[in-house]
Amino acid sequence: MSRRIASLSLDLDNKWSYLKTHGSDAWRDFPSYLDVVVPRVLQFLREHDLKITFFIVGQDAALPNNRDALCMLAEAGHDIASHSFNHEPWLHLYEDAQLDDEFTRAEQAIESATGVRVKGFRGPGFSISDRVLRILSKRGYRYDATAFPNVLNPLARAYFFAKSNLTEGEREQRKALFGNFSDAFRPVKPYRWNLDGVELIEVPVTTMPSFKIPVHFSYLLSRSGFPQALARAYFRFAVSMCRMTNTEPSLLLHPLDFLGCDDDRDLRFFPGMNMVSNVKLQQMHDLFERLSHSFEPISLEEYVEKADQREGLRVFQPDFSF
Repeated sequence: MSRRIASLSLDLDNKWSYLKTHGSDAWRDFPSYLDVVVPRVLQFLREHDLKITFFIVGQDAALPNNRDALCMLAEAGHDIASHSFNHEPWLHLYEDAQLDDEFTRAEQAIESATGVRVKGFRGPGFSISDRVLRILSKRGYRYDATAFPNVLNPLARAYFFAKSNLTEGEREQRKALFGNFSDAFRPVKPYRWNLDGVELIEVPVTTMPSFKIPVHFSYLLSRSGFPQALARAYFRFAVSMCRMTNTEPSLLLHPLDFLGCDDDRDLRFFPGMNMVSNVKLQQMHDLFERLSHSFEPISLEEYVEKADQREGLRVFQPDFSF
């Protein structure tokens, strides 16, 4: 059977951003694992002959000690996009002036560190709003990749809260973390937002067609209690569902997909961080091989280029009230 395309992207969340969302004050020193994870990811991608999209956090790009690692991504020919400046999953609560400042700082820091002017955006913690989309459109972004049509969003948030040290006020601030159940009613395939006559392409993080449950690599690796054979069977079924429904998946990666408890003990609260790195990497190799049997993995930038040339993309007015 001929292969269709699938986009691959990695949200380059750093250690401090996980600690910040978790409620630990240790984030204020900006601890980093980029010097470990970036070379490891690049080696993995070279072995599979892949170019993907990296969503970089502006705060990391602004710190001199991260510059070498971030430069490696652009020098290796990978696509670079923005993951905000402060990586706050309550971005949807920002006012217009705050958003403009957030995007300006991220764009300037990322371009300074990598030489790339960003065209794409993904909100931290899948944070999205009408205001965010309109500011992105005004600033000339080509696409957003934040939407996550997943029925398990509320359960993921409840699990995270149970493992966190958040105050009641912080929980209220993060009440939309990972998205809401209503997000599951949004399309799985790419579409366009109509923003006062200007259109912005939305590329949702793919969930299993019809079932709307996660299929991205981070989800599979976080199910550390699953036998590996079951995880592979689950992913094979997801890939088959994508082919049956003519869905060209957009799959998401995270740094913790390539890191284990032998690399970092401070993040053991995060699902899947009880595994050692070599076990994770072998699972990742297996999943990538399975995906490549049916789809040609490409960067989000290339994926959007192809989607933009097609007729028939559905158009929606932003509505986050339900």
